[in-house]
Amino acid sequence: MDEITYNPIYQFSRGKIPESIHYGAVAVVNAAGDLIASHGDPHVTTFLRSTAKPFQALPFIARKGDQRYDLTDQEIALICSSHSGTDKHVQVLQELQEKIGITEADLMCGSHPPYHKATREKLEERGERPTSNRHNCSGKHTGMIAHAKMGGLPLNTYLELDHPVQQRILQSLSEMCALNVDQIILGTDGCSVPTFALPLYNAALAWARLVEPADLPPARERACQTITRAMTSHPFMVAGPDRLDTKLMDTTKGKVVAKSGAEAFQGLGVPPGLLGEGSQALGIALKISDGDRGNRVKGSVVLEVLKQLSVLSDQEVEELSEYGPEKPLINYRNIVVGHGKPVFKLN
Repeated sequence: MDEITYNPIYQFSRGKIPESIHYGAVAVVNAAGDLIASHGDPHVTTFLRSTAKPFQALPFIARKGDQRYDLTDQEIALICSSHSGTDKHVQVLQELQEKIGITEADLMCGSHPPYHKATREKLEERGERPTSNRHNCSGKHTGMIAHAKMGGLPLNTYLELDHPVQQRILQSLSEMCALNVDQIILGTDGCSVPTFALPLYNAALAWARLVEPADLPPARERACQTITRAMTSHPFMVAGPDRLDTKLMDTTKGKVVAKSGAEAFQGLGVPPGLLGEGSQALGIALKISDGDRGNRVKGSVVLEVLKQLSVLSDQEVEELSEYGPEKPLINYRNIVVGHGKPVFKLN
């Protein structure tokens, strides 16, 4: 495999001395496939992880699964989500499963404590163990099972690569990102379904096409429009309280479609016309090379990319300032001892 090229992207200084540097790469692409801007190697290959979720829902919606089960936009957003496991997420998920005619027991994602701290603490106080519906991927799994059930396909093997649902997802993704199926590297995600590694450029292209699908076949065009409308109109369902995706889509009110992935991957779409009359759609894919444990820098990098592309207004940057782009380094006595800042300029 070719050498991976990540460049310095965010730096923390203590006093006047640089103390730590995170590396990363960014690709910005339009729906025609033009590389508009980049940082580091825009062709670095890495796993999309949960950033792939809107594309995993795409063939189900293209086959009118949303109409078959009379899904609301809120429920479609949940199918595309990495939700925080709040009671509201679980309530909507249970209603969705009832519509489909399945139960939580059909999910094969496993379980983990809710991302949302207050919800997690309430479960612990009650001595209640989290079940599969609290898993951040339970919406995606529910959508996959609905896809299988709609086609009369086996439900107990829906996460296997050779299952028709997974094959449809793989084929659909390959077409959206302009790669042959055999060019997409496969792995197993944390929730046990297949996950996909591809160059940042191709991931960004898929995001550009998601928000500007006019040149796609009619069924896929409708599916892309349905998914982006659902995600931007119900950002809470996509993530949850104090989460970057939710805050970003809520603040920009449809100007940005956002979906994060594990290990500091991020996908973003900016629909056409939102940067001025006649402006092109943009797909953005970025990766922080070290996985950004503790979510120290990814949000700041996302904001800096959008700022450099003139996507965010000054007011929106201010409303999202808890994420950066620049931020103080504060010690345990709440004393400012340093500073974090982006150290890149998009080419």
